[in-house]
Amino acid sequence: MATRSSYDEIKEFAGKRYTGMRVGRSHKWRYDAGEWSERKVTPDRWEFRYAVVKRRAGRAPEGSGAPVGTAYHWYIVADQVVTKLDANSYMTEMVGHKLKLAHRRSDRSSWNASERAQRKQLAKLLRELVSDLESTPVDPKPEPGDGSSARRTRTQPTTASRPRAVSAPKPARRTSRAAHATGRRPQRRGPPRPAATPARARHRARTASHR
Repeated sequence: MATRSSYDEIKEFAGKRYTGMRVGRSHKWRYDAGEWSERKVTPDRWEFRYAVVKRRAGRAPEGSGAPVGTAYHWYIVADQVVTKLDANSYMTEMVGHKLKLAHRRSDRSSWNASERAQRKQLAKLLRELVSDLESTPVDPKPEPGDGSSARRTRTQPTTASRPRAVSAPKPARRTSRAAHATGRRPQRRGPPRPAATPARARHRARTASHR
């Protein structure tokens, strides 16, 4: 009796049973020189077709993986950035998602899901991606050369961070020795006193006669 390979073992993820490569593992592939053809259909939309042989970067362990002849139907959702190098060359980088819609075993002639079921699965997966996109906050990063960092360094400190000016202490008033000896109060510096009125002059005269 043939033993079941680890690829065909029943696994579980988020309450759903599946077979195949275990969630969390990764692959690395190298693509041959393929042909990418594209056609512009709207100002912001293109249709493309790409066909190429991809090869594993290393070697698959003996007895692992799907049997030869197995097929998969993926839907690619990707973020691609291209930079023109010269008149005929572009540097391209792509990151994104492969959404599995169906598979076809090597001993079968049909997919495991109908065309209608695959379209329904695609709509469900795309809605999940849209939900993730709308719920994920965006952290804006300044573009190189936009002066944002320079503007931040030139920003004036807030009132709380500015040092406060400290006023010098006022010198204490000194009383001359002569004033202590005579018992007279020292003259105050400042604006001159207003001229004495006749009533105030008579009061001073009566006070002086009683001394």
